[in-house]
Formats: sequence, structure tokens, C-alpha cells
Amino acid sequence: MFSNRRAKTLRTRLIAEQVVLLAMVCLVIGVVTLVVLRGFLVDQLDRQLSEASDRATGRQGPPRGEPPLGRGQGPIPGQGPGTLNAWINDGQVSDTRLQTVRGVEEEIPERFHSILTNLPIGSKYDRDLGGLGTYRLVATQTQGPADVIITGLPMEQVNDTLWTVGLVLGAVSLVGLTITGAAGVVIVRRTLRPLDRMAATARRVAELPLDRGEVALSERVPEADTDPDTEVGQVGSALNKMLGHVSDALEARHASETRVRQFVADASHELRTPLAAIRGYAELVRRQPDEVPPPISHALSRVESEAGRMTTLVEDLLLLARLDSGRPLLTEPVDLSRLVVDAVSDARVAGPGHQWRLDLPSDPVVVTGDEQRLHQVVANLLANGRTHTPPGTTVTTGLARADGHVELTVTDDGPGIPADLRPEIFERFARGDGSRSRSAGGTGLGLAIVSAVLHAHDGTVTVLSEPGRTRFTVLLPAVPA
Repeated sequence: MFSNRRAKTLRTRLIAEQVVLLAMVCLVIGVVTLVVLRGFLVDQLDRQLSEASDRATGRQGPPRGEPPLGRGQGPIPGQGPGTLNAWINDGQVSDTRLQTVRGVEEEIPERFHSILTNLPIGSKYDRDLGGLGTYRLVATQTQGPADVIITGLPMEQVNDTLWTVGLVLGAVSLVGLTITGAAGVVIVRRTLRPLDRMAATARRVAELPLDRGEVALSERVPEADTDPDTEVGQVGSALNKMLGHVSDALEARHASETRVRQFVADASHELRTPLAAIRGYAELVRRQPDEVPPPISHALSRVESEAGRMTTLVEDLLLLARLDSGRPLLTEPVDLSRLVVDAVSDARVAGPGHQWRLDLPSDPVVVTGDEQRLHQVVANLLANGRTHTPPGTTVTTGLARADGHVELTVTDDGPGIPADLRPEIFERFARGDGSRSRSAGGTGLGLAIVSAVLHAHDGTVTVLSEPGRTRFTVLLPAVPA
């Protein structure tokens, strides 16, 4: 469900978490501030309400000995605008007074009488009186004409003050979060610069061709980012140590490969002369059939055949050794169209049981390279199609220009290449089966030579295979027409 969601960078996560944490702190501070402020304002209002209640019951109203103020005696002295007074007799509201801003007393609508009659005596309560707003009310038991006197003060000023303070806190918090976010971007970016430099070093190392040849692994994390007293420096120091070990391993691998290649080249070169002598003497003896018994003649023919096969193997190994050493090839214009026609003609003679087809453009296709080696590439691809497909298979060789390249394709409708062999098909001594018998095909160097020769020509070779269709695609730099 979450696999397609884009991963957030460490920088983004740090800034987001910082802003969220600060927002939570601002929220807690705002809530605590409003709660404390409301308690303080309500306490002040309760003191005012107690004084108003005392005046309404006469304890702070008329002088001692006079009857308390009540119904029909006019405005209660000292009561400010918005003050509510109600007299309850026998559970019924007998009179109400609401002091307006203009100093005029008004009656409270009867629909709120039930709220007043149900108010407990003694404590102070908040009640919503509809259009009149929220009031802080207190009910006081009396011994005068009324059983209970209810006094109330509006909560409007308290609520307005809380709203004002809340808006100010919200605005200040928003500005603070914005400034913190901007500052966090700068701070986090500066803090993570060492990690960016390490990532850049890792990317440069990843772009190096570490799988073959001599590699100068000189990339290292800057010394300023390898301080062991910091977490980032510990990572940088560990990365440098790892790169040092990798560099040593690559140097050891290259030295070993160089020794092996030199041995193969020397051995192949030294084997050419005795193999030529063996083939020469065997052929010389077979030219005298009258003096050699038939069994001996057959044995000599087999010696000559196997010596020829071994000579081919030695020549292939010597060619690969020369290509591995970087020895330059010829660079001359090569008519690839004629070369393909000649190679397919040879393949038709070598494999008469297959169907050979050509798909060539009308104009000649010319590339720059070594004609002999490019002929070997085409011949090896055709030999591979002939060797690993049954008789009757159709092998089509195509040639075309595409996007500044020359595209050579060899396609067959054979059984296809096993899936487990495809990743290593261009490796040396890779074969369709594990045997080394002559009937299983060649030496396993044909496609390795194709890949090495094309690499020396700045070209590539790829393969796509499935049952009933296998296609090798060769791309070479094209010569402008």
C-alpha cells in the first residue's frame, strides 16, 4: 500500500519533525496559557459577582436597619451594565431585572425562567441565556420578601479576552513556526553537508568500472569529514577504510588477472609451434597411403583433426589475451554488408541443414574497424546459431542503421537459451551444457570473443531469448554516409 509513496529525505524528515515538535510545544503553551488566564478572569468575575449579589440582597446596599432592596424599589445601586437580578418566590420567578448599557432595566424573557429556578444555591455557574449570551450566575438564599435572589454577570468580556489572547498566541506561533522552519532548513542543510559530500564520493565510486581492468580507486571522503569525535566523522572514517580495503582488493585482483593473462598469452604463443609441427608431420605421413596401414592412417587423421581443433582453441585464447591487454586493432573502413554476405555464404556451406536468410538495406553499410575481427564476430554468431539449434531452423541475419549506430541482428527460431545461462552467456567457456565433449559444440569462447572484439570497437552485444525466438543484437558506431 505504501510501496509507491515517495520516500522522504533525511533533511525533509528532520525539518518536518522539528516543526511538528515546536507546533506541539506552542499548542501546549497556548492551551495552558488560556486555561490559566480563564481561571484568573473567572476569579475576578466571581468577586465582582459576589459583590453584586451582596448589593442585590441588601448586605451592601441600604444602611443597617432599613429593609433590603428588592422588587419595585428602583435600580439597585452599584450594579453595572449587563447585571442580571431575579427574585424567586415559592419556586417561581416573581420579577427579573437586566441592567442595559443605557441604564434602563428590562425583563428577562420567560423562556429562561426555568434555567433560573433550577440553579443550585450557593455556588457559581455558567449558563447560556440564548441571545443574552453566557452569564455567570449565583443563587442566594434570603429572609426577605423573596426566597432566593439570583445575580448574574455576563461572560462576554472574559470570552472576548480569551479569544483575543488566543488569536495573538496563534499568530505569534505561526510566525515562530515559519521562522523556525526557514532557520531549520538552513541549519539542517549546513549540518548535513558532510553527508552530502560522502554521498557524492560514493556516487563517484559507483560510476567506476570496478568489474574489470585496472582501477585507480583514489576517491576518498575529505579529511574534514572524518573527525572521530563526531558521528558523521566516524561514518566518513569507516567509509575511507572500506574504500582502502576495496582498493587493495582491486589491485590484488588486477595483478592476479595480469599474471593469468600473461600466462595464457605465453602458453598460447608457445603452443602454436608444436601444434603446427604435429599437424605437419601427421599430414606428411598421411600423404603416403601405401606405406601406412589403414588403422595407422585413421589414427593420424584423428591426430591431425584434434591438432587443428587445439590450434583453433590456442588462437582464440591468444586473441582474448591480446584484447585483454588493450592491444589496438586496425581502424579502416569496413563494408559490413559484403562481410555479412560472405559470412552467411560460409555458414550455408557449413550448415546445409539450416535455412539461412539475409535482410540487408539497398545501400552498403560501412563501419570503421578491423575487418578480420568483425568477420570473426559475424561468423561466431552464425556458428552459435548453427551449433545450438536443430536442423531445419531458420537463421536470419539483418543489417540496418539506427540513431547513429549500425545494428546487426542474428535471429533464429530455435529452442532458445536456458534462462539460467543467459546472464553468463558472454563469459568465457560458457556452454549450453556442462560437458566438454566435441559434440556439444565449440570451446565456449565464441561469444566471449564476440563481446571482447565489440568492446574494442566501442560496440555492444545483447541477447533476447525465449522458446521459438533468439535474437543477438550488435551495435557499432556508424560512419557518416
